[in-house]
Amino acid sequence: MNNERYLRGLAKLKEIDGQAGENVIESLRDIAPDFARLLIEFPFGDIYSRPGLDLKTRELAVVAALTALGNAAPQLKVHIHGARNVGCSEQEIVEVIMQMAVYAGFPAALNGLFAAKEVFAQND
Repeated sequence: MNNERYLRGLAKLKEIDGQAGENVIESLRDIAPDFARLLIEFPFGDIYSRPGLDLKTRELAVVAALTALGNAAPQLKVHIHGARNVGCSEQEIVEVIMQMAVYAGFPAALNGLFAAKEVFAQND
């Protein structure tokens, strides 16, 4: 796992999520090591590393998307944590989650807000 995409992706993942992202990757090593590698190479090595958006904007977009999905609470919590790590305020995160009520419905936004509340409490 020394290819350029992997190394670039691992560095970006550490920048965003610190140990939380590495824990997800490690938890996959015994069941799906190839998937763990792909999870580093494609999203973080290829997409997150592109120059078109800063990490703060990317993480707000991910928080919005995961909130709208409504069925990705563990991933949403990781990315709320990541959003805080790259400079998003709690208010910005709450606002983007509330915005999703318009497009994904109140239940999705409520679930997102409860996920944010849990992450914020852990970080206090």
